[in-house]
Amino acid sequence: MHPISERRDEIVGKVGLALGAGSARGWAHIGVIRALTEAGIRVDFVAGTSIGALVGVVYASGKIDELEALVLQLEWKQLLSFVDAILPKSGLVDGVKITNLVRLYVHGGLIEDLPLPFSAVATDLHMGREVVLRDGDIIEAVRASISLPGIFTPVRRNGTILVDGGLVNPLPVRTARSMGADFVIAVDLNSDTVPGRRPRETSGNCYVPTSSIRHYGLRTGSANKIAAFLNEQIHAIDLPVARQIKRWMDKESLPSIFGVLMTSVKIMQAQITTANLQADPADLLIQPKLGHINFVQFDRAGEAIAEGYRATKVALAEWRRRGVIGLIAFLGCGLVI
Repeated sequence: MHPISERRDEIVGKVGLALGAGSARGWAHIGVIRALTEAGIRVDFVAGTSIGALVGVVYASGKIDELEALVLQLEWKQLLSFVDAILPKSGLVDGVKITNLVRLYVHGGLIEDLPLPFSAVATDLHMGREVVLRDGDIIEAVRASISLPGIFTPVRRNGTILVDGGLVNPLPVRTARSMGADFVIAVDLNSDTVPGRRPRETSGNCYVPTSSIRHYGLRTGSANKIAAFLNEQIHAIDLPVARQIKRWMDKESLPSIFGVLMTSVKIMQAQITTANLQADPADLLIQPKLGHINFVQFDRAGEAIAEGYRATKVALAEWRRRGVIGLIAFLGCGLVI
């Protein structure tokens, strides 16, 4: 039983924030954090997987406003500057340029020196187990957590090969609890990303501050442009394995290699998240509707942030409503709800 106040609608004890995996949909975490801050909820621990680790470490550094300002200005051409394509040995992108972005917003070089306790979730590629990074180099931890197999090259750390934490724990609720959280707020980015898994709901209306959330039009072509850029990098490589990849990519009867990979990741993360939440449910679960944003559409930050903000406002209102109902029941019959 997690501690609650006598009012039944306030949080008592240490609060952990679990930020889930979801690639470009991860900008929604920024809107979630803004809504929680406006509600006066103080976070004591942050745990993040993949894009959740990237946003989470910037939040733990106290620089979330600066990151928001940057991502709201991103366009697909700027995104290509972060893609440092290499020979496809263990991944298509080295990730150095992306982690250099993180360096702009973190204080110091060690996780234990961050103003807010932080953990990043990665996967041990050889053992297939979860690895929680709570100390050591910040950039290395984030780089490991976002290393989606086949896209980013893995990270070597203490004799292990680390890849994206979303393979084993896309939503790090238990990680936040293990850090000492009494109450865990979790952000699930994959609740409606698999067609047919859950019916779409209407978004409803919610005020979004225009000073921080700008309206961005739909940019459905950005994902194709970035994928096309990676395709060109592969076609420029003249190796036997590369020639085989080219033949696969040229077959029009099947989805592209990136389409197959990204859809597979979405299905996997959605299924693992569902199972993990059943075993270890969050105390407050926030599920933004982000199925319309593709894996690499990082230039749709405005939409993702606004939806994260909206979903958090709705979740907080519902949680407080339940708290009032619980208090009435408690006062009426002496039962603890």
